[in-house]
Amino acid sequence: MMMLVDCSNCRIPLQLPSGARVIRCSVCQAVTRIADPRALPLSPYSSTNNQNSTPPVPSPYGQMPAAQPAGVHGRKKAVVCGVSYLNSRYELKGCMNDAKCMRYLLINRFNFPEASVLVLTEEENDPYKKPTKHNMRMAMFWLVQGCQPGDSLVFHFSGHGSQQRNYTGDEVDGYDETLCPMDFDTQGMIVDDEINATIVRPLPRGVKLHAIIDACHSGTVLDLPFLCRMNRSGQFVWEDHRPRSGVWKGTNGGEVISFSGCDDDQTSVDTSALSKITSTGAMTYSFIKAIEGGNATTYGNMLNAMRSTIRNTDNNLGGSVVTSLLTMLLTGQIGGSRQEPQLTANETFDVYTKPFSL
Repeated sequence: MMMLVDCSNCRIPLQLPSGARVIRCSVCQAVTRIADPRALPLSPYSSTNNQNSTPPVPSPYGQMPAAQPAGVHGRKKAVVCGVSYLNSRYELKGCMNDAKCMRYLLINRFNFPEASVLVLTEEENDPYKKPTKHNMRMAMFWLVQGCQPGDSLVFHFSGHGSQQRNYTGDEVDGYDETLCPMDFDTQGMIVDDEINATIVRPLPRGVKLHAIIDACHSGTVLDLPFLCRMNRSGQFVWEDHRPRSGVWKGTNGGEVISFSGCDDDQTSVDTSALSKITSTGAMTYSFIKAIEGGNATTYGNMLNAMRSTIRNTDNNLGGSVVTSLLTMLLTGQIGGSRQEPQLTANETFDVYTKPFSL
């Protein structure tokens, strides 16, 4: 039986084997010592204390949610995060809509059980379903907890992404990519090293994980070893992003493929292209449009369709439907490179022959 404890240094949750009293963090290498639970004071909610005490709100991460029994094709689980940073100077308009659209797509198009799609947004009343740093960490652990061959997992994030200087030599460009939870200004960002250690490296053979990341600087935010560099003619080559230090960034035999909103040096934006009254992330919209448009045949066709949607937004949808920010980005009138969705994976493959499936 495994239990979760926080690293004493970087606070990343660690899986502690039964009976262990010491564990070393795979991210920061700090050693965390675990106290003997027999020496701890009783919980204020234990049966031997005040029976009138109000119990805490139960966390949804302690166990697998009730869902359909595992079939011959395994179970399906998803974590969907939409962070709008409400009432702050970082506020985004479309991220909660992205989460709703992605949840609908997974349940109605790809037959994910409703109870196995965990949604984190600011409009949730359950405190454990707010997209805080702690809740996002716990949700990522829940996603991979107990996964078995045949399982299909999805991690979707729509919100702010950023970069910070890397001092270990693990990054080709010298920067770590990050995701920003709703409380990142006080609790900090979630770094790609932690994301990789949490939902990539533990995956056993036979388990498949797809990540859909609609955020700035998100090209390699899962720290996967290979990036599919594709030109506008559809020709591609896999770039090797394995760290020079030799640190392993792959899986334990499983398969991970990530679609991200842009390259590491690019920005992603909100757009009202999905609806004249509703904003969504440009990448989330292009991902859904590729599927609904019948382009979800191979990974190469998916990526080409997503890029074409963003490049041709002005021509195909009309200027009245597109936000001024997206128009500025597409026409190159603001700083930075134009947004182009990216594909990364733990192993290379022919993107035009490998069927796309969730």
